[in-house]
Amino acid sequence: MKKLTLLFMVIGMLMVFNPIQSMAKEIETPNSLVDPKAAETVKANLLILRLNEIKTMDKSNMKSSEKKVLRKEVRSINHELHSMGQGVYISVGAVIIIALLLILLF
Repeated sequence: MKKLTLLFMVIGMLMVFNPIQSMAKEIETPNSLVDPKAAETVKANLLILRLNEIKTMDKSNMKSSEKKVLRKEVRSINHELHSMGQGVYISVGAVIIIALLLILLF
């Protein structure tokens, strides 16, 4: 029983203290009064409009190569929209620890 408990503790610690590469960001000083978020939202709206245009296209008379180009464009637009998002990401280990703490505390 002690070995099993020790094993779970070691696995938990390995999940928590997993080394993660961090990307250093340069601090940008504001050099103009233009809001950069507004430009991003305009660009995001244009990308969403393009996605809607592609969805409404009649693809039945297109060649397979044309469809392939459209698929690649949709993937790149989705990737770009995803990179614009400012989401909060939690690792799996952190979720497990939070769940265990909630179970133990209540």
